[in-house]
Amino acid sequence: MKKNIIRNIIMLYGLSIAKIVFPLITLPYLTRVLTVDTYGTVSYVKTIMTYLQLTVDFGFMLSGTKDIVKGKQNGEDLGKITGDILLARIILGIIAFAVLVGLIIVLPILRENVLYTFLSYVSVFFSIFLFDYVFRGLEEMQVITIRFVIMKGIAAALIFVFVHNDTQIIWIPILDCIGSLLAVALVWIEIKKRNLHIKLMSLSRSLNKLGESAIYFASEMATTAFGALNTVLIGVFLSKSDVAYWSLCITMISAVQAMYEPINSGVYPDMVKNKDLKVIKRTLSIFMPIVTVGCVFTIFVAKYALLFVGGKQYVDAAGLLRALTPVLFISFPTMLFGWPTLGAFGKAKEVTITTIVTAVAQIIGLLILMAMGRFELIEIALLRGITELLMFVSRVGFCFKFRKEFRIR
Repeated sequence: MKKNIIRNIIMLYGLSIAKIVFPLITLPYLTRVLTVDTYGTVSYVKTIMTYLQLTVDFGFMLSGTKDIVKGKQNGEDLGKITGDILLARIILGIIAFAVLVGLIIVLPILRENVLYTFLSYVSVFFSIFLFDYVFRGLEEMQVITIRFVIMKGIAAALIFVFVHNDTQIIWIPILDCIGSLLAVALVWIEIKKRNLHIKLMSLSRSLNKLGESAIYFASEMATTAFGALNTVLIGVFLSKSDVAYWSLCITMISAVQAMYEPINSGVYPDMVKNKDLKVIKRTLSIFMPIVTVGCVFTIFVAKYALLFVGGKQYVDAAGLLRALTPVLFISFPTMLFGWPTLGAFGKAKEVTITTIVTAVAQIIGLLILMAMGRFELIEIALLRGITELLMFVSRVGFCFKFRKEFRIR
């Protein structure tokens, strides 16, 4: 691998480790000081924020990164690109808030926790001013890692000070807001250091950026349907305890998947520039054996992992964690054949198609489970694995279809 890819992967691994460590520090604490139902509520609101965060991001972590890679040789163009995306995201932030108001009206769990929900959205809105896509495009991943560690480190540390029972959960979003504000301040200092002059050009230019990024947004939103939609529906049709069990297992699965992200993010900018398929093949040969061993290990230690992370009240979810393990195995190559491969070769449409089709399959599967009276946690987990496999097969199929085009490049 090239040195810049290795450096970026190392920095993004630092970011991913931080994303894993901070929740794993607070997660065992929260599952023990909060009742199962209250932890379910906290997890449910977090899931809703995931959708709103995707709306605010609108695929700019990919499309914006691509624009920055192409425009970083010209400082003036870089400022215009950043300004266009900034204005677009502010518009999205306002739209996301309006959507949140509607969700509070229709979803009982949110309606019962209005202030907690609104405060949770503040951190989502602050993310508009973090400019992660700029630093990804400039291949300066250390800025992203440092600001995240500061933002989440402060919030995680203070949770132990302020949250001791169900009545104090309001401190969780408040502390997130404090951490986010400090992160925004840090990022703006880094922006100034690089003499990046952000220029808000016009509404029409920002709307054009929204149009360009829509295909990336559709793909990421569809991807989220696999996890977040499941949690939303579990909250509607099952109990808060079921939400808690599902959320804990999904959090553990996501913690492992977060280790995949630095590899994909580290490969993506280089693939955009050089389009070298050898990088993809080498990445698979290095990391798939590690993924395989990790999945087998997870199956054997599921009960003890849940005991350690969640406490004895969550041990009964061991079967659920095992049922979700195939997702870990399939998702790594699925992610790698997505944006780092097809996307880097200009096949964004195909990446989006594979994601949307499998998201639709997931939704249909959920409806079938409901119709059959089998809408239970294990069945939902098995369905999740099947749809992940469908996405993998479809992406490999597109790679095979365009194999001659890839070779030409």
